Amino acid sequence: MKLIEALGILKKPNTAGRTFHLVLACSYTPLHLLTFLQAHLTLALAQRRVEVRTGLYGDIAGTLRQALAEPGDAVVIALEWPDLDPRLGIRQLAGWPPETLPEMAAEAGRRLALIGELATVIAAQSPVVVSLPGLPLAPVSFQPSRQQSPLEAALAVSLAHFSAELGAVAGVTILNPRELDRISPPAERHDVKAELASGFPYQMAHADALGGLLAQLAAPPEPKKGLITDLDDTLWRGILGDDGVAAIAWDQEHHAAAHGYYQQILQSLARSGVLVGVASKNSPAIVNEALARPDLVIGPADLFPVEAGWGPKSEAVARILQAWNIGAGSAVFIDDSPMELEEVGRAHPGLECILFPKQDAAAVYQLGYRLRELFGKSEVRQEDRIRSQSLRANQELHKAGGAADMETFLREAGAQLTLTWLQPPVEPRVLELINKTNQFNVNGRRYGDAEWRDYAARPETAVLVAEYRDKYGPLGKIAALAGTRQDNGFHIETWVLSCRAFSRRIEHHMLREIFDTHAVDQVTVAYQPTERNGPSGEFFATLLDAAPAGPFVLDREQFTARCPALYHARAVETAVKE
Repeated sequence: MKLIEALGILKKPNTAGRTFHLVLACSYTPLHLLTFLQAHLTLALAQRRVEVRTGLYGDIAGTLRQALAEPGDAVVIALEWPDLDPRLGIRQLAGWPPETLPEMAAEAGRRLALIGELATVIAAQSPVVVSLPGLPLAPVSFQPSRQQSPLEAALAVSLAHFSAELGAVAGVTILNPRELDRISPPAERHDVKAELASGFPYQMAHADALGGLLAQLAAPPEPKKGLITDLDDTLWRGILGDDGVAAIAWDQEHHAAAHGYYQQILQSLARSGVLVGVASKNSPAIVNEALARPDLVIGPADLFPVEAGWGPKSEAVARILQAWNIGAGSAVFIDDSPMELEEVGRAHPGLECILFPKQDAAAVYQLGYRLRELFGKSEVRQEDRIRSQSLRANQELHKAGGAADMETFLREAGAQLTLTWLQPPVEPRVLELINKTNQFNVNGRRYGDAEWRDYAARPETAVLVAEYRDKYGPLGKIAALAGTRQDNGFHIETWVLSCRAFSRRIEHHMLREIFDTHAVDQVTVAYQPTERNGPSGEFFATLLDAAPAGPFVLDREQFTARCPALYHARAVETAVKE
């Protein structure tokens, strides 16, 4: 992004909704970094206004203390060498005598410890993003530049310790220095003239690169959910129908190691909660035989569903998306055939279609990085690990066709439901569930991290989470509800249920729990129809006389009369979640 483009983005009138408040803590003059950071955030948060607050020059600790008193939606800490000791910069004229170098190293350790302590406290209120010093260190040491000095070694140790400890704190994200190196060469970052003249140390291109990465960490894009892959000349080298099961390859011996690398990436994604499916023009029998080969890096347990046949691949992709219950915009399709990509892309607008570069090992290697960007997440939770397994279990549910079969299925599923009333701090999984669920979502409301923490911590707020398992396996935490007790009623402000848990009557259990625990006669629901929350409206229509058009009231007598049989073994808990 050019500076004029960033300024143009910021000049456009913004009548969007809630304001995203970000604190930028740095000891140098932020100048163009502030402009680029705000512009990138404005693009990422199209439905919100963005305001960035900065602190005093040379006082990063003071800025962080102020952020504690006035928390924002996120706090960005952009460190440079003078933050560790002002003498490590080029604007201070305190001198660099050799005998002071050990003292500089010790001071750097003390200041990093203070910044880490403040960031840890702030992270309990707002997400914190930290970038480490990225400019060349000034020639403060007497050693030649080709030799690492004891000061440089000590600073490297202090920074490694700082980033490892702080990066392990919930709510803190450390910008990856190697990614910054990849997009902004270190030798091209420093603007010495600007730093000496105004205190702003960056070349324009580096300010854009750093601002862009910080914005992505402060307001992360929604990761993709599923990857659909071709088989022939993609997952392996060779044409299964022509070459046979024994001849397809993905190893060095057969000059097919790039395919093995691709399998390794897919296996890693699958074990991290990404849905990985197969769309292949082959006989189902021979595909099953090939996928049973024990030397495959990614095996059948990590692939669901596998669609093999001779029809158009767009139809296979449609069946996979339906099995996953996600939209095309949440998935990626990879094939070595431009024709197949064109056919599938036309049928599924929004699906990201990527050509597998089978003749270019370096491009396959880079594809791994691209997939990490598309599917990456800050942590892998238990719900991620069991996602594919739970979708397989859903197939059994959908096989129960008629009402009688469904009733038998539910009665014999051995379902166990744990309902937990959470106390602050409410675990991150709840916010993730609220912000990513579209179909059973009573109003489509999304929360920022700091906004949600503030709401959930209010004394009047009640948060209920449902965790489910049956004889087919666990689904994990699949529903969350938040609201407040009001007179003789309970007001539901937010309620979501994962599509993996549809048709199991979990919604009925949650309503019954509200009526029973809060001893109320009425429940009001802040329902608003959206383009995608039809399933929630359909559910409420079974309890009301018709699908609601807006907020509504449900009384206990009405619910009891229309609530079907509930077969789950139910446990209710009150717990503090870390």
